[in-house]
Amino acid sequence: MIARIGSAFIVLLTSCLPVMAEPFHHPFGEWREYHRDWLAACPDIIDEDATDYYGFSCFASTGSQELNSANLPAYKLTLFRNRLNGDLDLAITVAADGVAVDTGRPLVLAFGGETPEAFSFAGDLETRYNTTNQYFVADPVRKAALIERMKERNALLLTVPLAGGEQTSKQVWLSLRGVIASLDFMATYARRVAQY
Repeated sequence: MIARIGSAFIVLLTSCLPVMAEPFHHPFGEWREYHRDWLAACPDIIDEDATDYYGFSCFASTGSQELNSANLPAYKLTLFRNRLNGDLDLAITVAADGVAVDTGRPLVLAFGGETPEAFSFAGDLETRYNTTNQYFVADPVRKAALIERMKERNALLLTVPLAGGEQTSKQVWLSLRGVIASLDFMATYARRVAQY
C-alpha cells in the first residue's frame, strides 16, 4: 500500500514539473526554440552568397505586444549570429502601421536604473541588406557592450522618434528574458545544417 502511494506521488510530482524547451524543426526549414520571451531560429541551409542575413545567420528576437496589420510585432529587438564567422549583431525593427521614424532625432535604449543611451541614425545605426526599417548598431564595441548588458537585465525601454504624426515618439517595453538561452541556442545550432 505504501509503495503504491509512493509511486503515485512520484508520478504526480514529475508530471507537475515544467518541461524543458526542446528545439523543433519548423516547416519553414529551420530549427527553432522558444526561450521565455524570445524565439531563436537557425535555417537548415547556409547560403554563403545570400544577399540578406537569413542565408547565413541564426537569429533570435523579442517583440512588442503591439502588433501591426500583418499580425507581427510592431517593434522588435533581434540578435543575429553569423554562421560563417560567429560574429554577433544587434538590430531594432520598426514595423508599426502608419508611423514614420524621425531619423533626425536619436533612438534611445534605457535599462532600468541606468542612464538612457542614445543612438543617432546618422552614425550609430545603419540599415543593411534590403531593409529600410531595421536598424543595426554600427559600432562593434558599443554593440558588444549592449549585448552584455542585455544578458544581465530583465527588460529595456525602447524610445523610437516619430515624424509626421500626433506622437513625437513611441516608448516600447521589450523583454530580455531569454537572451542568454537564445545566444546559447544560436551557438549550438549555427553549424547544424541539412546540407552544406
